Amino acid sequence: MSRIKTDICIIGAGSGGLSVAAGAVQMGADVTLIEGHKMGGDCLNYGCIPSKALLAAGHRVHAVAKGGFGTAGHEPAPDFAAAKDHVQATIDTIAPVDSQERFEGLGVRVIRAQARFISETEVQAGDTIITARRFVIATGSRPFIPPIPGLTETPHHTNETIFDLRDRPDHLIIIGGGPIGMEMAQAHRRLGCRVTVLEGQKALGRDDPEAAAIVLEHLRAEGIEIVEGAEVTSVSGTEGSIRVETGDGRGFDGSHLLVAVGRQVNTDGLDLDRAHVGHDRRGITVDSGLRSTNRRVYAVGDAAGGLQFTHVAGYHAGVIIRPMLFGLPARARTDHIPRTTYTEPELAQVGLTEAEARKLHGDRLFIARADFAHNDRAIATGQTTGFCKVMVVKGRPVGATIVGPQAGELIQIWALALANRLKMSAIAGMISPYPTLGEINKRAAGAYFSPKLFESPMVKRIVRLVQRLP
Repeated sequence: MSRIKTDICIIGAGSGGLSVAAGAVQMGADVTLIEGHKMGGDCLNYGCIPSKALLAAGHRVHAVAKGGFGTAGHEPAPDFAAAKDHVQATIDTIAPVDSQERFEGLGVRVIRAQARFISETEVQAGDTIITARRFVIATGSRPFIPPIPGLTETPHHTNETIFDLRDRPDHLIIIGGGPIGMEMAQAHRRLGCRVTVLEGQKALGRDDPEAAAIVLEHLRAEGIEIVEGAEVTSVSGTEGSIRVETGDGRGFDGSHLLVAVGRQVNTDGLDLDRAHVGHDRRGITVDSGLRSTNRRVYAVGDAAGGLQFTHVAGYHAGVIIRPMLFGLPARARTDHIPRTTYTEPELAQVGLTEAEARKLHGDRLFIARADFAHNDRAIATGQTTGFCKVMVVKGRPVGATIVGPQAGELIQIWALALANRLKMSAIAGMISPYPTLGEINKRAAGAYFSPKLFESPMVKRIVRLVQRLP
């Protein structure tokens, strides 16, 4: 058994762990990184990257079928295996950035083994014991498999296996109507599969209902069957012949099954109790600075038990670097974290939804809104469905919802505003190039000021007075 002493020991080489490692080692810390599976974690290998690559393949097929703009649409013949080749090529292109070789080149000591705590100050990985001043748990999460009768005995996929499937499913049944389920539904439908989505409550139920309704309407128009209030009670069948039954007595037959009902934090096998690290089924118990009950141990990303997004893990890395390397205080926020569902149209949110803002702020809330139907670039490109809605309190945005083309790109200005407590006047004062989709944000900001300018008797009196002057 060999022994290592290090400044920072990071468990998990996903987005959060890699960000901490790269930042800390380049600022002079001795860093050891432990990874028991694939470098890059879930996002690179099974999540964000492959899903967006598959969606891109589906969008291309859909554009050919739709035609327009001087071209006649025609029924394409999607090559499902070629789409999966594109997915793998995308992963392979990005993988070197997250590779063991790159991080060893930066000076990080990389150990490829499963890690477990053996004391408050020690971790064992394979035949190596690591003693560290600080530990970072960045183990991410895995697909949650619900206790549905028959599921464990029935062939099914999760996001960890669906991208390896090279033969196109004839009829894909998806359990779960959240963002992952909806993205995979549209991608597979556009690549030639029949798709049924079963959601026990409301599809996209976490999002603004008005915005979610637009996405769901589009998905249904493409032929995706979305069944809400369908609590799955049993699953049975064999490869190519799957039966799913719901609590209201209905049955759904398909060829393949995808389970997309949420995530489960990876803390199994870490022996956290030996390190006196508090935890529950949601993840590691942390304070506002992401420090656990063992003050030597931090947790970032999904392991911290909060929002489960890759960009949150990266953000968390920046938060804990301050206290670990410089002894400076730092706190993690959530009010400025954006999220996007990458369907077409996209749905993006940052801060409070309208319902949340009304509940919290009541009559002080003002809703500023602009529609893509009045955006000249959207008209030119035939993407006029959707809107931008901003929740404003005392001149500051507290949330924004965008549904429509490139919503994930457009939401970023509102994420900037919330992160820096900017006022609506800052957005209204921005000059957007014309014509761009981004003008919708400026139009929304203008909608906040319009009543104050155009419906104010005081403003009109001042204008009339000024006009009398020589």
